[in-house]
Formats: sequence, structure tokens, C-alpha cells
Amino acid sequence: MEFLELKDFLDIKVAQYNKPDFITNDPICIPHRFSKKQDIEIAAFFAAILAWGQRKTIINKCTDLFERMDNEPYNFMLYHGDEDLRRLLNFKHRTFNDTDLLYFISFFKHHYTVSDSLETAFLPDNFSHQENFTAENALNHFRSYFFSLPDSPRRTVKHISSPLQKSTCKRLNMFLRWMVRKDQTGVDFGLWNTISPADLICPCDVHVDRVARRLDLITRKQTDWRTAVELTAELSKFDPLDPVKYDFALFGLGVEEKF
Repeated sequence: MEFLELKDFLDIKVAQYNKPDFITNDPICIPHRFSKKQDIEIAAFFAAILAWGQRKTIINKCTDLFERMDNEPYNFMLYHGDEDLRRLLNFKHRTFNDTDLLYFISFFKHHYTVSDSLETAFLPDNFSHQENFTAENALNHFRSYFFSLPDSPRRTVKHISSPLQKSTCKRLNMFLRWMVRKDQTGVDFGLWNTISPADLICPCDVHVDRVARRLDLITRKQTDWRTAVELTAELSKFDPLDPVKYDFALFGLGVEEKF
């Protein structure tokens, strides 16, 4: 396809999928059940981290998890006792188990004791304004910070990726999209204001990767962090201020239309 033809095609697909009825069958429905900012952040983080496998299963697992917290995750993180933690035992999704979960709880308690937003966890210590923000630095900083508590289990490190591991960081990039992107459709939350939508990296799962290659938006042979950066750079040519909106188009084409 020619540039303008491809842009028009993808813009149509963004409009088709970036609308409220997308929410119902996607893990993003989990944070949409909450209204308090911190509840949304926590619910979105778990929904993103647990987002592998069938979407219906992911939604069911997250529903179970937050029911164990009386559907008050922020309150649970700050004020849980030993009896509350026992309700989390035996929670499992794929390779994520209760050992991982209990450490996640420890991290959230630590972080929300010193900050009222999860956004600050992604801002490196030398961060002063948007001009020196990069998603790569943010994700590397977040992983280091996330595992900075003395009791971090070795087995849990596989659940938080970073560019240093050459990962596409699909789940964390998706979480950042949910928190940062702002538009009128109401799918993404746009809760955070320090990170700009222009600096986000497109979540690159198997569906997005496959469709992007068919549309010649990716030339790199392997799929890793540099692939996600390459894809985002191509999407920025269509919309430099909001390149990751095209995640809706690529994901919808791959999952719904088997493009």
C-alpha cells in the first residue's frame, strides 16, 4: 500500500476498534470497573501483567483476584493484615502464583506509602520534564525499582520485563498506553500527565507483530525491544503525537479479522 492509502486504512480501523464496546471483551474492562485513580492503576497493572492466554480467562482471573481484595485494591495494598493475605493463597494464572502476588502486594504497599500515583514509579530519578523522557529509560528504571525491596523472590523477576532483557515489554507498554493515552472514546484512561502519548512504544504481541509485518511496518527479523521501537517509529509517521493509537488497528485486524 502507498503511504496515504495505508494511513487511511489504519485510521479507519482505529475508529472501528477504539470505542467503548471494545472494553467488554478485553482485559481493559477490569480497571474500568473502578473509579478511584489508585484502584484503576492497580487493577490495570494486574490486568496487563496477567494478559497472556485467552482474554476471557484473563478477565476471569482478574475478577477472582480483586474479589479476594473485596474489590478495593488500593485499600487492600495499604491496610491488609495477615488474614487478608491468606485469602490470596493458591491464586495462580499460568506461571504467576501466590509467591509472585505477595511480592507485588509488598511493592504496592511500599510505593503508595511514598507516592499517590504509580506514574512516579516509571520516572527515573534524574527526570525533570517531558523532554528527557524515553520509554526505554522508564521501563528499565521501573524494573530496577520494582525489585529493589529486600525480599524480592528470584522467581518473580520473569513477570516484569525491560528493554535490558531485549523484551518487547508488551504488557508494560500496554499498561502505559492505558494510563497515558487521552482521547474522547473512553477506552484508554489518560490518567497520567507527565508522560506524553508521543513517547509511548506500541505493545507488540504476536497479533500486532504478524499484521505489522504483512503491512511492511516491521523489517527486523526477530521480535524484541528494537522491533517494538521500529514499529512505533513507522506508526509515528502517521501520527507523531499519538502513534500507539494504531495498536487498536493492528490488534483488531489480527484478533478480530484474522488479517
